[in-house]
Amino acid sequence: MTQQQLADKVGIKFQQIQKYETGMNRVSASRLWDIAETLGVTISFFFEGLNNGVVAAGGGDIMADKEAMELVRSYYAIPEAQRRRLFDLARVLSEAA
Repeated sequence: MTQQQLADKVGIKFQQIQKYETGMNRVSASRLWDIAETLGVTISFFFEGLNNGVVAAGGGDIMADKEAMELVRSYYAIPEAQRRRLFDLARVLSEAA
């Protein structure tokens, strides 16, 4: 199924599907439900292989860390265009480490 076909069936523009796929926009629970229904899968399909929490390099649940939560909140407070550039910078820095 193409992005255009999925978008048509879900009732949104294909550009929104692209933003979901690239992670530029978050998918709401109701939208995820619509997408899963359209694709004929359960919502749990999108989470297969994930642990209960996001695991840090040290083995702990990173989202239980106060500093990590503060970083996430601050990140989403940044305007989208700047946030994308910051994300790209973080990816480059993590690959260089």
